[in-house]
Amino acid sequence: MTAAPAARPTDAAGSDEASLIASGRQVIHIETRALEALQARIGPEFAAACRLLLGCRGRVVCTGMGKSGHIATKIAATLASTGTPAFFLHPGEASHGDLGMVKDSDVVLALSNSGETEEILTIVPALKRQGNLLVAMTGRNESRLATLSDVHLDVSVPEEACPLGLAPTASTTAALVMGDALAVALLEARGFTAEDFARSHPAGSLGRRLLLKISDIMHAGDEVPRVGSTATASEALVEMSRKRLGMTAVVDDDGHLLGVFTDGDLRRALDDDQIDLRTTPVQQLMARSPKTIGAQQLAIEAAHLMEEFKINGLVVVDDSRRVIGALNIHDLLRARVV
Repeated sequence: MTAAPAARPTDAAGSDEASLIASGRQVIHIETRALEALQARIGPEFAAACRLLLGCRGRVVCTGMGKSGHIATKIAATLASTGTPAFFLHPGEASHGDLGMVKDSDVVLALSNSGETEEILTIVPALKRQGNLLVAMTGRNESRLATLSDVHLDVSVPEEACPLGLAPTASTTAALVMGDALAVALLEARGFTAEDFARSHPAGSLGRRLLLKISDIMHAGDEVPRVGSTATASEALVEMSRKRLGMTAVVDDDGHLLGVFTDGDLRRALDDDQIDLRTTPVQQLMARSPKTIGAQQLAIEAAHLMEEFKINGLVVVDDSRRVIGALNIHDLLRARVV
């Protein structure tokens, strides 16, 4: 007979709720202490690293192996999106050809908790020969990488949060925070603005809000609903139905805006038994002082106008109040402005 498999434990030691909560809190406590210790080390060396990066005529090349490599990748992404051109270079691949991506105008930011990572130390002589400056983040001031660097940032921690002292935990958190500190300090030193941030995030919500203009999303040319000053309400209704924006502009012979006739105006007219849409001039029913917007204004401004005045569409006019476009709330929704 085949022996039955041993039953798996259903409640391993230390897996009760209180133990799990205590473990999680202990990790946060240890990593908080690590960051408190790190804060005290933000001094002249940090300022020197910032000056070196600010003076970089090329890009910041971030490199690291293993978990340090993951942190270096994130630091590169943060730098690049906040005004400091940067990219990640895998140190193992660098010595097999990828070192060719590094120009002599670049500054290298190398991460290694031990400061003895062979893959990084292998490429340092080549970088030095090329004239690259080196900023190192390590947990050991006396390490080879620290002594070879032009600027060394001490990211050592009192202990790892891993109870075995093996898995990088507090040390990677410290390196990540140091990278954020560099990025923000550089951002402020460069006078980097929200508009600058938006330019590198055109697909994000901030990019759409700060970069997308009315001209990018408005209907123009033959798509703009408009009728002449002598049109009847029924003719305006036909134009509204054809262009499907829920409104039509009423213009004079030169295309200047006289007013706007909307779905709301139509409903009010239908409620009045004395109004015959076939014979009533649209000028009698239109709004004579409608809200308008310029083509070079931001799309988010259109959203604010629509929200403030409880309207669903806007006519776009030029400086002479000639009608050049139109848009409604659905255009803003499609553009993900709202």
